[in-house]
This record gives sequence, C-alpha cells and structure tokens, in this order.
Amino acid sequence: MMRRNDGQTLGWERMMKAGLGVAGLGVVLHVAPSAAQVAGTSSGATAGTLPPVTVEAPNQARPRAQSVQRASQAQRGRVAAQRNSGSTQASNPGLREPGAASGNTSSENSYVASGSSAGTKTNTPLLETPQSISVVTRKELNDRAVQTLTEAVGYEPGVRIDASGYDPRFDAISIRGFDITYNGIYLDGLRLVGAGLGVFKTEPYGVDSIAVVRGPSSALYGLGSPGGLIDLQSKLPTSQPFHEVQTLFGDRDRVQGNFDLSGPVDANGQFSYRLTGVVRDADVFVPGGKDNRVYVAPAVTWKPDQSTTLTLLGAYQKSKTPGSMFTYSSGTGTTTDIFTGSPSYNSLDQEQGRVGYLFEHAFNNAVTVRQKFRYVDLDAVTRYVGFLGAPVGNVVSRYTGYVHDTLQSAIMDNQVEAKLATGPVQHTLLVGTDYTASKFTDKQGFGFGVSDLNLAAPVYAPESIPDPTISSSTAQRQTQSGVYVQDQARLDHWILTLSGRSDWVRTTGEDLFALTRQQQSDQAYSGRAGLTYVFDSGVAPYVAYSTSFFPNLGVDPSGAFFKPTTGKQTEIGVKYQPPGTRSFITAAVFDLTQDGGLVTTGTGVTVQRGEIQSRGFELQGLASLGGGFDITSSYTYLDMVTKQAGDSSLVGKFPSGNPPHTATLWGNYALPLAGPFAGLSVGGGMRYMSWSYGDDANTFKNSSVTLVDAALKYDFGQAAKELKGLQFQVNAKNLFNLHYTTCQVGYCYRGAPLTVIATLGYRW
Repeated sequence: MMRRNDGQTLGWERMMKAGLGVAGLGVVLHVAPSAAQVAGTSSGATAGTLPPVTVEAPNQARPRAQSVQRASQAQRGRVAAQRNSGSTQASNPGLREPGAASGNTSSENSYVASGSSAGTKTNTPLLETPQSISVVTRKELNDRAVQTLTEAVGYEPGVRIDASGYDPRFDAISIRGFDITYNGIYLDGLRLVGAGLGVFKTEPYGVDSIAVVRGPSSALYGLGSPGGLIDLQSKLPTSQPFHEVQTLFGDRDRVQGNFDLSGPVDANGQFSYRLTGVVRDADVFVPGGKDNRVYVAPAVTWKPDQSTTLTLLGAYQKSKTPGSMFTYSSGTGTTTDIFTGSPSYNSLDQEQGRVGYLFEHAFNNAVTVRQKFRYVDLDAVTRYVGFLGAPVGNVVSRYTGYVHDTLQSAIMDNQVEAKLATGPVQHTLLVGTDYTASKFTDKQGFGFGVSDLNLAAPVYAPESIPDPTISSSTAQRQTQSGVYVQDQARLDHWILTLSGRSDWVRTTGEDLFALTRQQQSDQAYSGRAGLTYVFDSGVAPYVAYSTSFFPNLGVDPSGAFFKPTTGKQTEIGVKYQPPGTRSFITAAVFDLTQDGGLVTTGTGVTVQRGEIQSRGFELQGLASLGGGFDITSSYTYLDMVTKQAGDSSLVGKFPSGNPPHTATLWGNYALPLAGPFAGLSVGGGMRYMSWSYGDDANTFKNSSVTLVDAALKYDFGQAAKELKGLQFQVNAKNLFNLHYTTCQVGYCYRGAPLTVIATLGYRW
C-alpha cells in the first residue's frame, strides 16, 4: 500500500479499496522534468486556481535560486456536410469513439481536425466556432515524438512554452501573454486543478488530441486565465482491435517503453477496453537529475445501445524530477553551466491518481444529456538546494528547502443539449451546471545543513542532507459552482453563438501554525457573443466578444478583500477550409485586457492595481495533402503593455518573457510507395522567437532564437509483408544543440539542449 510521507493512505487508494478504483493502477513511476523556476509573467496573471505557495528561506533576503514558484503566476448544414466528407472516422483505431462529446477528428490520419468540443462543449465544426482554436492531432504528436505537453503545443500560434527555460517539472504555458499553468489545463473538458508545487503532470502518450482555445473562456468553463485554455482528449476504448508497443532510447541514458491496447471485450461489442502505459528511466543535464515516469491508464466503455455510452477512466502516475534545475547567472541576461543545487538533495517526487467517467444518452435526435466526473488525488514532495546570498570570493553558502504539497479535487459537469427550431432559425441549445471542490495543503521548511559551493571549481560530492524542520503549514479549500447557457442559432449561412454563465466561488485559507483563518466568497458573471458567416466556398469570417474572471485570496493594505481578476477580449477573424480537402487556414486579430491583476510593490506589499493589455495577430495554416505530405505553420505578433502596476516605473512597459514575433513551421513527407525509398518518411521543423525583454523594467533583452527539429521514419512493412506494423523512427529536437538563455522578470534560465530519441514500434 502506498503511503504519503506523513503516513496517511493516499485518497485514490482509499477509492480503490472502496471499489471505485481501476485495476492495474499499482505501478511505480518516476518522472524527472527539470526544475527551472515555474515563473510566470508579471502580466498580472494569477498564479493558481487555489492560492499559490511562496517558497522563501527564513529571515533572509530572497535568493534567486529558491524561487520554485512561478513569479506571476452531428454535421450542420450542407456546407459542413461537404467539408467534413474528407475526414471520416471509419475503422480508425486512434479515434475517439462516438458518444463521448468528441470532435469529428481524424486524429491518426491527418494533421487537420474538422471539429472540436472545446470551444462550445458541443460537437461543432471548427469553421463554425467564433473563436481562435487549434487542434494537435495524434498523427502530429506521433510524427514529432512528443514527450511533454509543452512540446505538443510548441508549434501553435499564440503559445509561449519556454519563458522559464527547460523545466520538465511542470507544463509551463502561456497563451496571448497570460499564464495558464494553474488555471487553464483541462482533460476531457474538466479542469485539472493546480496549486503551489502540486501541479497535475500530463503524459502525452495517453491523449488522443489536444485543443488550444485562445482568449477568455469563462462563459462555459468558469474561473480561468484570460489567455485561454488547453483541453486534452483522453484515449478512449475503440470498437476495432488496436495494439501498439514501443521501445524508446535516447541521449542522457533514456530508456522508455510504451504500450497501447484496445478493442471490444464481447462479441456484441457492448463492452470495449483500453489500457495505455509508459515506463521511463532517464537523466537530465544537471548532476544527478532524473526524468523517470511510470504511467498506466485503463478505460472501459459500456454501450448498451446506439443512444447510450458510459466510459470509466482511471490513471495512476508516479514521477521523479529534480527539485531545482537552476544554473548560476554570472551577470545580467546570462546563465552558466554551473548547477546551483546538490545531487544529494534535489528531487520532486510526485504521485497522482484519478478516476472518473463520461456518460452520454441521446433520448432522440433532438435531446442529449451528458455527465462527466473526475476525482484526483496528488501528493508532491520537493527537496532542493539554493544559494543563500551572493558569492564571496567565488564561494557561496547554500540552504535547503523542503515542500510537501497535497491536492485533492472532485469536479462534475452536467449538460443538456437540445436541437430545436423557431421558424427558419435552427438552434443548438446547451444548458449546464458544474461543481468543483478542491483541498490543498502545503508544508514548508528550510535548513542550512549543506556544503558551500566553489563556483571556480564546483564539486558535487555525495553528502547526507537531512530534511529541515517544517516552519509553515497551510490548508486551503475552494468550491466553485456554476450555471451556464449557450445558444448556437443558425439562419442560412449565419451562425450566432451566445453564451452566458454565473459562478459562485468560496475560498478558505488556514495557517495551521498561527491558527489564523480567512474566508472569501466571490460571484461573477461572464459571457461570450460571436457571429459567424459561412460561405459555400469554405470561408468563414467571424467577430466575437468574451470575458473571463479569476478569484483572488487575500486582502489589500486597507484590509479589504481583493476582487476577482477579470479579462475581456474583442476578436475578429476568418477561417478557410476548402470543401472536400484536408486543409485549414485561420487568421485572427485580438484586443485583450486583464483588469485587477495582483502586483507587488517594491516594499513587498501586494495591491490590486495591475492592468495588462495584449493585442496581436495570429495566423495558422495546416494541411494533409495528397502524396503523404503533412504541414503545419503559424505566425504570431504580440504587443503587450502594462497599463497599471504597483510600481509606477513599470507602467507603459512590455511585460517580460513575451517575444513580439514568433513563427513556426513543421512538415512531414512520406516518400512514394512505388520506388527505392518506399516506407521512408522525413520530417523537419523550426521555431523562431524574436527578442523579448528580460525584465519588466525593460532594461535588457533576450536574443532572438531559431530552434530546428528533425525526424526520420521507416515502415518495415513496405520491405517485407511479414514485417507489417513494424516501424523505426528517430527524432532530434534542437538539432544544432543551440545553447540559449531566456530571462523573465529578471531571472534567467537555460533552454532545452539537443535531445535525440529513437523509437522502435510495432502495431497489430
């Protein structure tokens, strides 16, 4: 039986013993992402769904290396019928099966998804959704051999993934300049709550596709970032047998095994299953750093008739990553290869488990009900070493930090969808209620039982370092309930989308040492209005206005509770999907403002004065063309300005870590089957990021950088029939091993180095 460090049985195991768990969840997992700071922008984006944890050494000036917390922490109409005809789900083993509110996505066969439920919570073609949305399909994930969520969305417009360098501990992501790490990651339409160092880790091999929704989405989802959200779609049981095993090898001693097994259980096809897993042992570039993982995710679907589907989903994951990946900065805007931590005391050990279900029943062609539920239990223990003050004669003293975070959350979403008509207007009406309850506990301690480090000749000898005494302990609870309504009204080529929602949020925080308690209740309305016109040619211009909100815990200097942080956006765009083709082009301009962001003054006082404006232009084109050629490309222009701030010198400045220009291009080409190179595929891509400011005062800049990726794949089945299903693939990321630095709010981090991964896979 797995137990926490405090001896308590994990919540997910209690559920298993109660009969709600899933068989096969008792696997060991190690994960080792790098521990670069989880530092967001100072754009006023709040740090978490629950109040964030601040990690500081006691009675000392805050050392840079200790900052392990982010600093700021059915087809519709004849046009759609023509358009979707090129993307069917027939016998595609990687597709989400009907009945789970999924989009019509040819995820294994194409880079182009025709629909997604992420933008509307209904099965709506992307062309008809009045919001900028991208979908990363399973085929693209496979071609790029994606190993993290940040890698998965790195080629999408408007997305920033490496503002804090290489950090495999967390999927640190911002959209349109605002952080979504804590309040913008969803799985099957349900939020993955995060707080402090308790952030749910995503295994990309366990997802079928990933939707990136840009702009405020509170009208359907409730509290969240004004930048948008990312919705992961789980791999679900398939009606056709599907089996895959993979062995991966890579640099830094990476050894990994993947398996994905699915198919019907009984002859009538009422029951089907899926079992997906990953086991990995790998190192990272800091001394003693590991990137280990064990992940197993079982799923069972019961489909008693064509109108009803119930899918039970579970997952268990254990990971081991460094507690810190910080390297010494010798000057402004620089980093070195000198690791500031100790291999003897550098780990983030995390266990997480989840159970839940997806239920859907169609009463008739007009009325469908859905219910989704998930419970998550997470336990994370972080140990790290940081610099205590500035070096003296190349020698620096160090301190130890210990953080033990636990997080439990339960979330349910109930939906009723009805299709009806009022005269010539066709409506898709959605009414829903959802509820989230979360509990977060945090314990911290700091000590000094670690050796000094000589920067001129660093030595990392093994040493025995005890855990420091716990000096702070807090407990936080939050409940959110929401009611939402949406109408998608169609009149000929016009589609009017109206969404509205009301939320009630209650947050309680307790200091278990000081025996103090604070409580706060918030209520907010949010909405979206969008108008789209779909031409027969596949061109669809649209205009939309949307809002967001996020509650803040705490009080201002006068003792008054902070008001929720809000966002509002106007977006104008056009989408183009030529009928009968697998291609999609989108362009959007937006004006997005976050109001009431929390900022900290130079005296360390937190006030609610922050206002950030983000304006820009995004362009994306992707296609799966004939002849085995797939391509995705994007360009983003971002213009941000601080309108209000606790420090008046920051007003008018560009928030740090956000490049004004980014561009991406990835293509994969499968050579003709008739010829000497039959079975061979080649792929390559580049990601360009222009200069950005390294601090919020705009005193220095990060240099522009262009990173190159490459892939080579061979299908042995083209050489010999008896080898059908056997494939070999090699992927290189940062192909030229470019050593680059990114700085944000004055802290600087190393970028990801060259990574090479070879995959030998077999499907049957």
